[in-house]
Amino acid sequence: MITNIDHVILLWIQNVLRFDWATPFWKAITLLGEGGYFWIAWCVLFLCMKKTRKIGATMTLALIINVILVNLCIKNVVCRVRPYDQFPDFIRLIEAQKDWSFPSGHTSASFACSVGMFLALPKAYKKYSIPFIVIACLVGFSRLYLCVHFPSDVLCGAFIGIFSAWIAVNSIEKIIHKKKTV
Repeated sequence: MITNIDHVILLWIQNVLRFDWATPFWKAITLLGEGGYFWIAWCVLFLCMKKTRKIGATMTLALIINVILVNLCIKNVVCRVRPYDQFPDFIRLIEAQKDWSFPSGHTSASFACSVGMFLALPKAYKKYSIPFIVIACLVGFSRLYLCVHFPSDVLCGAFIGIFSAWIAVNSIEKIIHKKKTV
């Protein structure tokens, strides 16, 4: 049933929302999630500055947790094929992907880092994480637009990324609290 819903949504995106002029934009957006390099760069930048080190540590830990959950565990257990391999009516717009489809690694990494940033920022500064959360949403949609993931891959990827961020924030807080009591 989920695959049927995924199929209908993805086909609708392909037939209604795809435009030749928009494709280069979505290809560029999806590159922001490629290999996590964009997010790793932000982690390193935040780790290098004393005032943002906690944010950088949270983002880094969220990304590490996410990679373990998604790339080492879930993808290899579920082994879901890509939409373009399962249905001949889907036309992918980028090269064939080398790993399994479920969940979306691009999306989960993007949400792990952007939500990790949001959760780690003090309340007065949370607004600065909004552009990063928007980028995470755009990365997720790009995977659908380019037809390399099913909608459920992207949705679950976002949830796993948020969960990874939550674990990271709580872990960092425990480490900091433990350090203060010693």
